[in-house]
Amino acid sequence: MNKLAKVALDQGLALNQRVAEMANNGIDWVFKHDTLIKSGRTWFELVHDGDLMAVRYYELPEDDHIELVDGSRMPIQRDQYAVPLVLVPPLGVTTETFDLMPQRSLVRYMVAAGFKVYLIDWGKPKKEHAHLGLKDYSYTMLGTALEKIRKHAGSREVSLMGWCMGGLLCLLHQGQMLDPHVRNIITVASPIDLESGSGMLAGLNGAAQALDGPAQMVHKYVTLRLNTLDPARMSLPPWMTTLVFKMTDPVGSVTTYWDLVTRLWDREFVESHSTTSAYLNNMLMYPGGVLKDMATKVAPNNQLAKGKVEVGDNVAQIDAIESNLLAFAGRTDHLVPADVAARSVEIVASKDKEFRVAPGGHMGVIIGSKAQSAVWAETAQWLGSRSGPQGPAQQ
Repeated sequence: MNKLAKVALDQGLALNQRVAEMANNGIDWVFKHDTLIKSGRTWFELVHDGDLMAVRYYELPEDDHIELVDGSRMPIQRDQYAVPLVLVPPLGVTTETFDLMPQRSLVRYMVAAGFKVYLIDWGKPKKEHAHLGLKDYSYTMLGTALEKIRKHAGSREVSLMGWCMGGLLCLLHQGQMLDPHVRNIITVASPIDLESGSGMLAGLNGAAQALDGPAQMVHKYVTLRLNTLDPARMSLPPWMTTLVFKMTDPVGSVTTYWDLVTRLWDREFVESHSTTSAYLNNMLMYPGGVLKDMATKVAPNNQLAKGKVEVGDNVAQIDAIESNLLAFAGRTDHLVPADVAARSVEIVASKDKEFRVAPGGHMGVIIGSKAQSAVWAETAQWLGSRSGPQGPAQQ
């Protein structure tokens, strides 16, 4: 066989192999789609299981390492830091946010980095939960979760880390409690300054303010109407929550299906696409009580940016928080741009505080392909020096 014929044969065999892989992946995508979804695969212990909210604890795995998104391996630190880490997701999403895929799992990464990792599961709200407001989540439920975590971990001190609304819930909780045992807080893409910042949220607020006098009259009337409105009527159904999150990256939401067609032969890509799509397409109902509180108490007069917020019959004193604070924003986040998220560092009374900008949009900054080497790695390093000495894991 001459050289030209051999090259042609090799290319033909490679093409046949690719066609076979495309056919196999295509059949699985159509008929066995669930087998392609790899989210929520990390084993956990259920520390608390309430009516709606639950708490998970992720133990050290028996493996010596974990696989990372770039194909490398990260050795697992068997000695753990004294201060446990509590992950707080936003409302409206599932717990898969922090356990998206085995190679892109924040819970696995932080466990491997030497932290005792706990995850708040806000559950799947139904119509009977529509009345739940900011106080229910930030004060009552998060307070119960921390009580269970402290008992399980054997530590009064904790660190909190939240993305988007999750970070805001962390700040609201600590603003109400002013708990000296909340040592560290990490927020990622959490909206704070809704008036002087940029982005979609600030833009909507600014447009209303630009109308000046008439806007004030309309605002008072609308606020009065919202205060008397049944929260159940303000809840966002799951499909609308999905739409809102997809709008944070509209181009990606459209082009990803074309990417699937062109890379159907790539099993790893198909699994990643299927997992991410399932996550985005299975958002949860957003409680009307929280939206009502945001519209009538938080957004008016830009209370968050001023440091004090009404939370039910409590007042969250954000400007009195002394916990160590690390705040992140996504470089291409159009929902919560850097200037909207950075305000938290200016408000709090913490002596140890820092603001950083990381690659990615509103979702990419926490679950994107670059989040692991940016937000996750930087958080682990920052927390490591602020979480006490390491010691053998408790059995």
